[in-house]
Amino acid sequence: MIRVVLFDLDGVIRHFDPAHAADIEQRHGLEAGTLEGIAFAQPLIDDVTTGRISRADWMRRVGALVGSAAAAEEWGSQSPVVDEELLELSDEIRAVGLRTAVLTNGTDTIHAEIAAMGIGNRFDAVFNSADIGYVKPDVRAFGHVLDALGVGAEDVFFTDDSASKLVGADALSIRTHLFEGVAGLRRQLIQAGVAVTEPERVRR
Repeated sequence: MIRVVLFDLDGVIRHFDPAHAADIEQRHGLEAGTLEGIAFAQPLIDDVTTGRISRADWMRRVGALVGSAAAAEEWGSQSPVVDEELLELSDEIRAVGLRTAVLTNGTDTIHAEIAAMGIGNRFDAVFNSADIGYVKPDVRAFGHVLDALGVGAEDVFFTDDSASKLVGADALSIRTHLFEGVAGLRRQLIQAGVAVTEPERVRR
């Protein structure tokens, strides 16, 4: 029986407008995709998401590699949009007696970012790879969450917008779902026995 619903953060709970990054690159004379291509390349992305370097160091290195500290700083300070439907679903899950939590491949500023968005009270726990020392899909990241919450793999439902991040959870027999929208997530939760409202009956 599902006791915990575990959410990814970026691409599920919060979203960044790709047009914003494209605009930054255009204004700073960079080719499209340069910033993300460098920021998310190995080993740099693993260094920051496992806590080996800080977010500030990450941004400095990205700036040096793209040849524009200003572009990197602007890219790194983009404001996300929070998915209110997802937050309402988390509230509903908690209202029926389950716990919700977040597991993100994040940097050392994730907890401050969560606080700034004002969503910390919408989940029972937030787990950050930079604190854990392992990133999804490493099974050790998921194992840390299970231990911290005191539950077994069979008790957890995990959703992420990246299929590659589900692999570690699948290896532990955690029930997983590739996130493509809140309606589809609701349907999968219902199939898993979670008593949430069917998407067709959610009043907007």
